[in-house]
Parts: sequence; structure tokens; C-alpha cells
Amino acid sequence: MAQWTSAVGAPQLARQLASQQSRPAGPHARKPPAYRALADGVRLLVLEGRVPVAARLPAERELAVALAVSRTTVAAAYEALRAEGFLESRRGAGSWTAVPAGNPLPARGLEPMPPESLGSVIDLGTASLPAPEPWLTRAVQGALEELPPYAHTHGDYPAGLPALRQMLADRYTAKGIPTMPEQIMVTTGAMGAMDAICHLFAGRGERIAVESPSYANILQLMREAGARLVPVAMAEGLTGWDLPRWRQVLRDAAPRLAYVVADFHNPTGALADEDQRRALVEAARSAGTVLVADETMTELRLDGDFDAMPRPVCAFDPAGSTVLTVGSASKAFWAGMRIGWVRAAPEVIRSLVSARAYADLGTPVLEQLAINWLMSTGGWEQAVDVRRTQARENRDALVAAVRRELPDWEFDVPAGGLTLWVRTGGLSGSRIAAVGERVGVRVPSGPRFGVDGAFEGYVRLPFTVSGPVAEEAAVRLAAAARLVESGASSGTDAPRTSVA
Repeated sequence: MAQWTSAVGAPQLARQLASQQSRPAGPHARKPPAYRALADGVRLLVLEGRVPVAARLPAERELAVALAVSRTTVAAAYEALRAEGFLESRRGAGSWTAVPAGNPLPARGLEPMPPESLGSVIDLGTASLPAPEPWLTRAVQGALEELPPYAHTHGDYPAGLPALRQMLADRYTAKGIPTMPEQIMVTTGAMGAMDAICHLFAGRGERIAVESPSYANILQLMREAGARLVPVAMAEGLTGWDLPRWRQVLRDAAPRLAYVVADFHNPTGALADEDQRRALVEAARSAGTVLVADETMTELRLDGDFDAMPRPVCAFDPAGSTVLTVGSASKAFWAGMRIGWVRAAPEVIRSLVSARAYADLGTPVLEQLAINWLMSTGGWEQAVDVRRTQARENRDALVAAVRRELPDWEFDVPAGGLTLWVRTGGLSGSRIAAVGERVGVRVPSGPRFGVDGAFEGYVRLPFTVSGPVAEEAAVRLAAAARLVESGASSGTDAPRTSVA
């Protein structure tokens, strides 16, 4: 019986390997033999989770043709990978990826580090901040006071607590978008919302148009749902969407879904203006595509007047038949508060609720009561104001530190959100991420946010550290960059830990 559970085609693997090519190393760098470079490239793809464990690799002859190298080179690379524990083979079953005994499986998304590991490694992998106190404690205390009546019920509210659905509907109405509670479903975070939407609208093999780059965990969720991702490049700088490209993709590919982050896009920080929002909604409606607008970063405007924000995407489709809006408390308040929501047409909400019963009966009552308490008492606005101040200070400290330690790295400073999208001066973002853990800094590489090997020359840096920690993070990133540039990241001494 075969030991592999998926397969990687020769053209796909060749594209992923080609994306790792970086600028020429320094004059004293060692250039490894061709087979060694190939083995290192495959190993790095496995360590990053971009080629999954137990994936069948192409036959030697097929990969040699795709890479335009000799079959002997591929055979030697496979043999090296087998010797290091990254490949297993059996006659008649082929060769499949593995990890050496005792090594953790590589993460496919951006999972947070265990708290016990935070003392030795600076974690820039997760774009989340500590809870804004005293608002978390006050919210939980307020929720406990309101809990007794709910404790006398079964506790299952598949669409969410009526009080919170009403509160969220009222908040949209206050923004000029009339909304009924029947248009709201409360979910377990934004990921829960996206999981429900993908299962309802995008069955296995369906096309989903996504920004390129886009949020890594959502991309992985869509891949595991069996979707076919269609990337649409962002406009230059922080100017939002490239509308001609979007119109072409919606017309030619006819995707069932399209997923966008209009407000302080993750990872680039771009902000789409009102004209772009109106035009994209019109294009999606014409193409018959359901447009999912992720609003998780909406509250995090760090510069300028928050009241001057563009209207939400759903303002251009208030009935919710074309635009499904996803919101969350995780970024604006705290990632540990797993409350998200969907705003859509009532019939869509009913379908989502019905489908949810087979996977997730509902969202925890106590956490819903806590968010409702915050929003009903004014505590939400005060907590978010604390969050904005913290994120702004962190952003400014990180920007200054990276510019000082890594002057060749390029980025635009966003006016909001939680992330910097950084071009790494021609170096491989994957290798910086891999070497970074060796020198004590964890950072996700650009390809995690792309489709099929794109953005190798980037890393994402979130505004999660400040002051001396931000300065030390930049120092460690500079050390990792020097190792990559010198060629010291090549060879069998590369780290064998997951990078998330």
C-alpha cells in the first residue's frame, strides 16, 4: 500500500523551486553542486509546508525534464534527501516526502508559537497583540453577570445570541447600511465564518479568485476545501486593487467566490478607495460571483481620521445578495476572543446556519456576551482606541529598526492594519525564515501569502513587538539575512524546524 496521500506534479515542483532563486551570493559564498542545491530546495519546501509531508514527488525522469537537468542530478538529490530523512521510497510506489524522526511536522499556516517558547525566540509569525486591559477583564465580568438566564437554556444558538445579532445589525445600520438581525450569523472567529462560506458556496474544484498576495491561513483553508485558487495581483504600493485585472479574471475565469480585504489588507496594508469598492461589486455582480469582504482590520486605522474611512464594501450591495461581509473581534480586540460574524442576505444566513449544524453547533455563549457587553457600554470603542495606540507605537518602532538594520529592504508604511509587507533586497524570504529560527526570530516568508511559489522575495512583519524587542528583532533579521547572503544557509546544516 502506498504511503503517500497527495502528489506534486513535475511542472508545479519546478515552479516552486525556481521561485527560491535569489540574487547572487557574495564572493566568498560556497556554490553547492547542482544535486545539493536541488535537495536543499526540496527540503526547504517541505520545512515550510509548501510541499506537504507524505506528498508523492515526480519520477526522476519527469523532474529532470521539467528542470532541464540530467536524471543523474535528480537521482543524487533524491538519494541525499533519503539519507537526511526527508524522502522515503519503495519500489512500485515511488518516492514521497517525509520529516526526520523527532522533528515536528511543518506548519501549513501561521500558527502561534507555544507560550513556553517565547522567551528564546521573538515571534513575528502572528499578527495579534495582547489583550487591551482592563477591557478584557471588564467584558468577562459583565458577561458573567448576564449569563444566568442563558444558563437555564440548552446553550446552542447556531445563528448566534439574538442580543449580539441585533447589536451587530445596529452597528451596520449606524454606518448607513440598513441591516436586520436576520442578516447576521455569529461565528467562531473569521476563520469559522470563511469555513462556513467556502463549504456552502465553493465545493471541491470550484474557482475562488483571491488577491495576490492574500492572508495565508485563508488561502490554506481554501486549498484544503479543494478550491482552485485564481490569483489577482494587487496594484502597486498601497493603492488597493488593480480593477482591470479583476474585471478580466471575473469575466474569463467566472469564479464562484472572490475573497478580498479592502481595509488595511493583510499582508500589504493597502486600503481600497470607494471607487474601487463600487467597481468591484459591480464587476462581481455582472459575473455572478459572490464577493466575500473581510473586515477584520477595518477598525485599525492608525493615521488620519477614522471617520474618513471609505464606506464598507457591503454599502454597495446593502441587501447582501452579492457581498458577504466577514467581521471579527480577533484583530481589533483580542485573538483569544474567538468571535466573528457574517453579514449577508437573510436567505444566505439561513443556508449558512443550516450547513453549520453538521460541523459547529454554535459559538461560545460567554464570549458572545462579553463582546455584546463591550459594544453596548462603549467599552469596545475605548478598547479599540487602546489597540490603535499600541499598534501605532509598535509600527513606528519596527519601521525605524528595520530601516536602520536592513537599509536594502523596501516597504511602504501602511496607514493601518497590523503588518508590513517587506521586499528583502533580492534575498530568498523562505531562506530568511528558515535561518531566522536559528538566530532567534520567527517570521513568515512571502510564498505563504501567494499561490504556487509567488513572493519568494518577501517576508511579512507584524506590529506585535515594540521598543527594545523591535530593535532586537531587526538585529536578528539582519543576522539571518547575512547568513543567507553568504550562502551559509545552504547544505545539510539548515534548520529542521517548522516555520509558520
